[in-house]
Amino acid sequence: MVEVENLEALKEVVGVDVVLENEPKKRGCCGWFFLTPIDWIKMLSTETHWSFVFGVVVVYGISQGLGGALARVGTEYYMKDVQKVQPSEAQVYAGITSIPWIVKPLWGLLTDVLPIFGYRRRPYFMLAGFLGVTSMLLVSLHGKLHLALAVLSLTAGSAGVAIADVTIDACVAQNSIIHRSLASDMQSLCSLTASIGALVGFFISGIFVHLIGPKGVFGLLTIPATLVILVGTLLDEPPVTDFNYKQVLVVRPYVNYWFIIPCIFIPSYLEVLTGESKVNQKFADARKAMWTTLKFPLVWRPCLYMYLSFVLSLDVNEGLFYWYTDSKAGPSFSKETVGYILSVGPVGSLLAAILYQNALKDYPFRDLLFWAQLLSGLSGMLDLMLVLRWNLVFGIPDFVAIVIDEGVSKMVGKLKWMPLLVLSSRLCPPGIEGTFFALLMSIDNAGVLSSSWGGGLLLHILKVTRTQFHNLWLAILIRNILRIMPLCLIFLVPRGDQDSTFLPDEVLVASKEEETEESPEEEAKNIELVPLVNNNVDDR
Repeated sequence: MVEVENLEALKEVVGVDVVLENEPKKRGCCGWFFLTPIDWIKMLSTETHWSFVFGVVVVYGISQGLGGALARVGTEYYMKDVQKVQPSEAQVYAGITSIPWIVKPLWGLLTDVLPIFGYRRRPYFMLAGFLGVTSMLLVSLHGKLHLALAVLSLTAGSAGVAIADVTIDACVAQNSIIHRSLASDMQSLCSLTASIGALVGFFISGIFVHLIGPKGVFGLLTIPATLVILVGTLLDEPPVTDFNYKQVLVVRPYVNYWFIIPCIFIPSYLEVLTGESKVNQKFADARKAMWTTLKFPLVWRPCLYMYLSFVLSLDVNEGLFYWYTDSKAGPSFSKETVGYILSVGPVGSLLAAILYQNALKDYPFRDLLFWAQLLSGLSGMLDLMLVLRWNLVFGIPDFVAIVIDEGVSKMVGKLKWMPLLVLSSRLCPPGIEGTFFALLMSIDNAGVLSSSWGGGLLLHILKVTRTQFHNLWLAILIRNILRIMPLCLIFLVPRGDQDSTFLPDEVLVASKEEETEESPEEEAKNIELVPLVNNNVDDR
């Protein structure tokens, strides 16, 4: 009150308006809309480092968001028009290119325990960018690239994006520990840039495919990969000076026990071959803790549900893509129209995130996943209505019908995915949260891969080809019925709400006994990988 009176007196003496240094400036509506996000990004750049914010924008917004959208549309037209493969084959190849995302824990362990030339993050960004540039140049410049080499190049490009994703996740996790109060802001930055990038990418993807062709689009994808290399060059990272390369972690799979997932064999645990180094001991302890945790029913049962819920949702998107771009059987959408349609998906995902955050986050897991799974099956009926052309009977144009279908399906998929993410985080034992979370995400990605290959097999059995779509409606109907089946397995999901702890007391007690007090800086040095939302699962 005294400060205000003194300010008024000073105004009378000086004859001009005086503004306190800390007094907030009033902004209009437009000023708030444009300047507030800029101030927010400036704050993050000041508190962390501008190179970190630049890395998040490049990896999430440009590489995964914009580049991922261009890559998806370009790959679909490349397989259809250049390689001229059948829909069932394209479905299988799409699953193959997603394999690098299944082994994300491997990339994470490498960035955590194996520095290159004294750095843990920068060389892996450069490696990721190099993979992306070389693979995209090969596909775009080669005149008649063999199908096997094309799939291999696309898989290498996907590996580059996955490595960059894991590395920036590790940077986000490290900064989240050093700057705990900004952890939610960093995750918001990741989600926001990815959504905006995907929206812009899908919107312009059809235009570029029409103007320069799918191979030209692959050439454009060298730009995001080059920016990832630039991130590795500019990233502010202290060097590792005391690392002993003679005690590098060497692992090999046991041959007497395997955890089997359909079509994929993943070693259930790893053996450390070198001496008793600190890194090796930590890895051995983490391996033991993960295996002990997975043996509890409260942990493996939700994991089984997550895997089966993805497997039973067969992916027949390639058959639908071939149909709605066909000039005889389908509506014959142009390349530009396909891009506009797919740009609706990020909007639906964003609306789902807002709905979940404001209205659904307090509901129990079992109830929320029950309704999300049921809506997933029902929303698939929109595809059936479109293929059977029932929309025309009701006077709904094809474009409007498929826009509604795309928005609703992505919205429902996001509503199903977000509680699964929260549930996965609740299943992670203390001390190895990052590595265990990456393991759970790999299980989900394995389910997506199985779904893609299962959908390709279904299209092949029903003889859905490049020109024959008579049984496409049956494939969609079978997929919709299978989407309902996980409701019979909903008992595998715990009943608790989203704030509950599901880990057994034995795991929590053991973790507390092994915990040691560390400063934020020391904890950041020993950081485990903490992946954020994996859009590879979300997008399928």
